[in-house]
Amino acid sequence: MRLHIDGLVKNYKDKAVLKGASFTFEQGKIYGLLGRNGAGKTTLFNCLAKYLEFDGGRFGIDYDNIANEPGEFFEKGGKTEYSESDIGFVFTQPRLPEFLTGREFIKFFIEINGEKIRNPLDIDEYFRKVAFDPTDGDRLIKEYSHGMMNKLQMLISLYIMKPPVILLDEPLTSFDVVAALEVKNMIKAIKSDHIIIFSTHILQLAQDLCDEIVVLHEGQLRHVPAEKIHSPQFESDIIEILSENNGTTAPVPDMSIAPDTKENETNG
Repeated sequence: MRLHIDGLVKNYKDKAVLKGASFTFEQGKIYGLLGRNGAGKTTLFNCLAKYLEFDGGRFGIDYDNIANEPGEFFEKGGKTEYSESDIGFVFTQPRLPEFLTGREFIKFFIEINGEKIRNPLDIDEYFRKVAFDPTDGDRLIKEYSHGMMNKLQMLISLYIMKPPVILLDEPLTSFDVVAALEVKNMIKAIKSDHIIIFSTHILQLAQDLCDEIVVLHEGQLRHVPAEKIHSPQFESDIIEILSENNGTTAPVPDMSIAPDTKENETNG
């Protein structure tokens, strides 16, 4: 299975964010999407998840591996249509009904999506899969830490819906060190059955978790060879790419700082 993006364009009024971005993502790999703040990483995810209209280009899921490149996929009759349930999007800021308990929310979600869920599990078993204390499931979501809310989001995408393509927007910034390690292990455990793309500006996280790196810069997607991920020059190579500005050198971004942990957040 592959996700082909071919010449994707997105403008906001007079600002071009995506300028003919093209790339092919493959099943069984974890991709790190790197880019400076405002580069368009979340915009790209919103377009792929069909939450946002775009201005040009096309993309589609190649379920049968008929092509290696986007152009070839569409020349062979590849379709741009796919169900919204084929893309799972875990947002940076959780979007959950805070007036429900975690258990009520998961129960409601399973009920309304029953036909799309294969082999549903007991709710407590789902909670355990994401290291979520079942007793916290009986608390209102509005009482949860940011990290706990993110675990519920991940529970839906990683273990309940199991979409072919999973988009994770800055997924680990709200977790403490222990919870972040748990989530990284979850992502690694399911990657063989999915295309997983997560955006981050933390180079160390990308090195720890990713099989491939893609940089979104100046509206284009640029591949970083896998063999460079663990090379001593990785940081300087990425910064060099992100410092390019239409042929000139822009101020060098700081992408080597690890995210702040929130040690005061329970189970986050």
